[in-house]
Amino acid sequence: MSNLAIGLAGIGAMLLLLFLRVPVGAALGLVSLAGIAAIRGFGAAFGSLATLPYQFSASWTLSAVPMFLLLGAFAFHMGLTRGIYDAARAWLGWLPGGMAVASNWACTLFGAASGSSVATTSAIGKIAIPEMLRLGYHPALATGAVAAAGTIDALIPPSIALMIYGWYAEVPIDKLLIAGILPGLLTAVVFTAFIVGLCSWRPDLAPRITMRFSMGERVRLLSDVWPLPVLVLGVIGAIYSGAATSTEAAAVGTAGALAIATCRGAVSLKAVRESFTDTASSTAALFFVVAGAVLFTRFLALSGVPAFVAAEFAAMGSKWAVIAAMVVVYLVLGMLLDPIGVMLLTLPILIPVCRALGLDLLWIGVLVVKLVEIGMLTPPVGFHCFVLKTVVGPEVPLSMIFRGAMWFIAADAVVIAALLAFPQISLFLPSLME
Repeated sequence: MSNLAIGLAGIGAMLLLLFLRVPVGAALGLVSLAGIAAIRGFGAAFGSLATLPYQFSASWTLSAVPMFLLLGAFAFHMGLTRGIYDAARAWLGWLPGGMAVASNWACTLFGAASGSSVATTSAIGKIAIPEMLRLGYHPALATGAVAAAGTIDALIPPSIALMIYGWYAEVPIDKLLIAGILPGLLTAVVFTAFIVGLCSWRPDLAPRITMRFSMGERVRLLSDVWPLPVLVLGVIGAIYSGAATSTEAAAVGTAGALAIATCRGAVSLKAVRESFTDTASSTAALFFVVAGAVLFTRFLALSGVPAFVAAEFAAMGSKWAVIAAMVVVYLVLGMLLDPIGVMLLTLPILIPVCRALGLDLLWIGVLVVKLVEIGMLTPPVGFHCFVLKTVVGPEVPLSMIFRGAMWFIAADAVVIAALLAFPQISLFLPSLME
């Protein structure tokens, strides 16, 4: 059997293991070891196992990942995110579907400190959804708005998905994080327009609230949450100006969050312990998957599959054919796997193809992350929907949550079309850093 045939057989075995619900990291590692052994022998396979995961986990660039996760954990457990939803409601609640709009922007701001879209969805969902249901909002709108807005976290810095992509694709992570800002804000704006338009057309979905807030009350509510946006802007500003790398900015931001919480008297042994525990468990789970992906990349490189696929697509000479295939593959796989798993499963093939066609890898990175996050809304996996099911309990059936999430995929399609038609949405801010 040729090396190429072994590589293709390995991909087939990988998909079979994933279909059988084997964890992504384990499936990647097992197939990779078997494939490398078949091509180079067991010595090479175990040599790769001994060296590659360590080389990856010891990467200085990826040290930003646990630091940003710790920043988000400090902000959440020490109360820096408390009050975000109340402030958004006071300023935006007067709009048609105003509570859903407030949830959308609360998720956007929370995501700018979190780094985890699941954490954002859960945290805002616990606050916003019971309030919307109490006010008579349709359950599909209440849950769908939060599930969809949670995906914005993957684009707004700090984005763990963008950092993993940047490390793998060997593109500057600082520029990649900045590249996600405008697409993330565009998504929030499109979601806002969608909610307002839908609720103007169907007023029964979201009764207009009668609460009125004075300017003084609005300013007071903003004063409760000012440390978080200041902290976020400081981190992003440090990266954008070149004053700090993403790793350095993450470290300073984490120290800043701890300092602010200390000044507000919000630091406790329990909060510190929970912050470090959450960070350690999230980092370990993520790095286990990436370690398997590193081995899988070595296996595919030895088999020649990426070079073969790149040559075939380069012969076609159509970048749009590649992009169309990418969109379809990510949307389909996103229905079955978690976003990081989908990304790491496909990047060993996608990156060589994009390089061969001269596609901008910053632009491709934003598209990839946007596409995989849509998978967090689509059945049968739709992890954000399952997270919200645990929040709302039996009051709202899972089918209703998926129904609401599906409404927002139409809005996501508008964002994807805009990113494809106008690459400068992603590339403008990074271009100013040169």
